[in-house]
Amino acid sequence: MHTHIFHIISNDDLVVQPIERAETIPAHWNYGEEIFRFERDHLFSHLYNFAGHTSQLQHRGDQIVAEVAGSPVILVKGDDGMIRGFYNICRHRSGPLATENCNSRVLQCKYHGWTYLLDGSLRGTPRFNRTELFDKKDFGLFPISISEWEGMLFAAPSPPPVPLKEMVKNISDRIYPEKLSTKKFARRIIYHVKCNWKVYVDNYLEGYHVPFVHPELATLLDLQEYVTETSEWHSLQYSPLKDNDSVYGTGQAFYYFIFPNFMLNILPGRLQTNLVLPTSHNTCRVIFDYFYDDVDSDESKKKLEEDLLYSDSVQKEDIEICEYVQRGLESRVYTKGRISPETELGVYHFQSLLKNFYRTSLQRASR
Repeated sequence: MHTHIFHIISNDDLVVQPIERAETIPAHWNYGEEIFRFERDHLFSHLYNFAGHTSQLQHRGDQIVAEVAGSPVILVKGDDGMIRGFYNICRHRSGPLATENCNSRVLQCKYHGWTYLLDGSLRGTPRFNRTELFDKKDFGLFPISISEWEGMLFAAPSPPPVPLKEMVKNISDRIYPEKLSTKKFARRIIYHVKCNWKVYVDNYLEGYHVPFVHPELATLLDLQEYVTETSEWHSLQYSPLKDNDSVYGTGQAFYYFIFPNFMLNILPGRLQTNLVLPTSHNTCRVIFDYFYDDVDSDESKKKLEEDLLYSDSVQKEDIEICEYVQRGLESRVYTKGRISPETELGVYHFQSLLKNFYRTSLQRASR
């Protein structure tokens, strides 16, 4: 780790105060390039990263491409029915094995045609017959650990501090009778946002802004009953739905955030997942995946199109305000803010986890 990071992150900024006295994280954590690299190498590399869904890997040879801690990965269903994860990097000269989700009987590099079996072992190396001291057994794909929960697949470059089941503890029970395991993948929408990933996460984690930024959404949620709950590694924002004629109907809305960058929007009969990927020190990519119990009927397809249209309008509102916030953070006038104990418990929880992880990473690096 570059020693300069120890000057950028001060010990005082890592102190977690009670929420009534807490300040927000320093503004420069949201635009520093050193912070961006530090988080890639010491935050995302040591935690679970959402990579795909089992409903996208139904057949042998099905493949999902994803990104984990800034590196390309690929998930593959093998001939034996097992799902494996590899870095999407050929051992020859680091070309890609796939550039989009697909199905194939083997994995072939798109650069020079090296071919791998679905278990990651190297099979074919065109025009390599004269290469000396070369054994194919030594050049299989680099594996990455994959864990599954409720049909969702998570990749971890390094062993995380806790098992995945601890990070998602009690979620399945809390949302009953809604079930995540029955959901099937329907559509993916990607947004490119000109703000640091933490700005987008902060915005997700509170309903404080809803009446001001999302006036239409405010009519669907019962904001008087809007509650935030926190667990060790995740938080929940919960609200009853109050408009029977709305796109979501009646029932309950659960908005889960799983540290550090994954969201579950659980609504009657459907699931939306949000994955927030840092792309630079002040930009991010937000990946929305839509899942339904039924993805084939005409009624479900109509529901999907309605959801996409409505969700897109909400996301554009969020993107606009987040990009304004990013510009304010980079103004160098703003340094820190205060946190509302009444409405920003989720923000406080996220930023406290972030400080604790920063502290642990710095201590590990200083040994």
